[in-house]
Amino acid sequence: MKIEVKGLTKKYGNKHALDNISFNLEEPKIYGLLGRNGAGKTTFMEILAGQILPSGGEILIDGEKPFDNRKLTESICLIKEGANFKQDLTVKNVLKIYSYFYPNWDKSLAEELVNEYNLELKAKVKSLSKGMESSLGIIVGLASKAPITVFDEPYIGLDAAARKKFYDILLREYEEEPRIIIFSTHLIDEVSLMFEEVLIIQDGKLALQENADVLRSNAVAVSGTIDQVEHFISDKEVIMKKQIAGMMTAYVFGHMESAIETGLQAEGVPIQELMIYLTERKGA
Repeated sequence: MKIEVKGLTKKYGNKHALDNISFNLEEPKIYGLLGRNGAGKTTFMEILAGQILPSGGEILIDGEKPFDNRKLTESICLIKEGANFKQDLTVKNVLKIYSYFYPNWDKSLAEELVNEYNLELKAKVKSLSKGMESSLGIIVGLASKAPITVFDEPYIGLDAAARKKFYDILLREYEEEPRIIIFSTHLIDEVSLMFEEVLIIQDGKLALQENADVLRSNAVAVSGTIDQVEHFISDKEVIMKKQIAGMMTAYVFGHMESAIETGLQAEGVPIQELMIYLTERKGA
């Protein structure tokens, strides 16, 4: 499916949650949607899922608008960090309802994940812990097999082992049946290696859209003595630098090969560090 975002704007009173953003998502990929709290990520995802209308511009999915479009909303599954399900429903009822809504629902996968996360089918949503409710959201998102699957901080309350289990299953399912997966998270270091393309939203605007491998290779951590590193970075764009005991590490854009040629140690910079830098600097 092809997602076209054209001049998308959403205002709440005088505040722009989204401010005239445009981009396309055309291939089955795992997209990392990054940005600080209040950047506009959740608003974008809710418009994409057809849950709210924009104030201006549009999102087109295969040429159609998602709002009030049953054919399209059957192809989109949005799992948010909370309040995904009615509190009085049981786990079993939630799974049954979503199995009717999503044509590609994978019953065997849902059953596998219920056992994996030790959920009680008769338990009501309101009786679940935060982690268990997040597990239920993950099960619905993965078992929906929706061509566009969107996870917005889906693992609140899950410990590190449970999150890793989710990442492993997501990758397994994606490799078996590629689809557009949009993943918004603040735990960037945990999941950044999954991303094939990264989008960063800042103050309702698109700050960056880039292939993840290109993004990683364009930022370099250069290490050596303070004098060596200061000399090397004197004419380069520096993201940040830190020093200890006469040694320095500086993050710069590009120049991996030239750093190695001068005898400095050079390696890639984590995407989380880049995101922080890009959303802090003026005019990013």
